[in-house]
Amino acid sequence: MAQINPSMLSADFSRLAEEAKAVEGADWLHIDVMDNHFVPNLTLGLPVVESLRKATDTPLDCHLMIENPDRWAPAYAEAGAGSVTFHAEAAAAPVRLAREIRAQGARASLALRPATPIEPYEDLLPELDMILVMTVEPGFGGQAFLDVMLPKIRRTRRLIDRHGLPLWLQVDGGVSAATIERCAEAGADVFVAGSAVYGADDPAAAVRGLREQAERAGRAARPATESGGSGA
Repeated sequence: MAQINPSMLSADFSRLAEEAKAVEGADWLHIDVMDNHFVPNLTLGLPVVESLRKATDTPLDCHLMIENPDRWAPAYAEAGAGSVTFHAEAAAAPVRLAREIRAQGARASLALRPATPIEPYEDLLPELDMILVMTVEPGFGGQAFLDVMLPKIRRTRRLIDRHGLPLWLQVDGGVSAATIERCAEAGADVFVAGSAVYGADDPAAAVRGLREQAERAGRAARPATESGGSGA
C-alpha cells in the first residue's frame, strides 16, 4: 500500500499544529531537519519535533539533513519520532547508528543524495527499515523532480526484492500528481509531498488523490516487475 507523507517544510511554520491537523489522513508527517552545514538551509529542530509529537497522533518521519547524525539522530527517536532518516554521506558508523535508532523504538532509514549510488550500501540493507532516494538535491522545497533518479529507484527496488527484505522505499523531492505515478512504477511505495499537498485548496483531499494515483500505478507495474519486464 502506498504511503503519503506530507512535508512540513511546505507548511506554515507559525501554525504547525493546525497544519498537521489539515492532513490527518496522511500516513506520516515528514519533518525536514536542516543544520545549515550539510545543506545550505536551517529549519526545524528537536524542540519543535517534541512539541509536534504532542500536538498530533500522526506519526513523525524525521529526515535529518545534518552533519554528525551519529550524535544527534538517536535523540529524535527519543523525542517520539516513529522513523528517523540519516544521510549515508554524513554518517560515520551507519550500522551502529541504525541499531541505536531501532533500540529507541523507531524505524531506521538511510537517505541517498542524487549522486550517491545504492550499490555500496547493499550489505547494510538488513539493518534498515527504509531507503530514501532523494529526487532533488536536499536543502530546499519546491524543486523540480529529477527524472534521472528513476533508474536508481528501480535498482534500489531490485536490491530490496533480491534480498527479500520488508524495506520501504521512499522518494522525496518534486513529488506531485504529475510525477508520483512514475515513482510508483519504478518501485517506490512511500512518497514525500510538500507543495503538492500544502499548496492545494484541500490538503487532505490532495493526500487521498496522491495515494490513489500511486497505488494504481504500483498495481499496474507489479506484473511487469514480477516477470522481469521492468528495465533500468
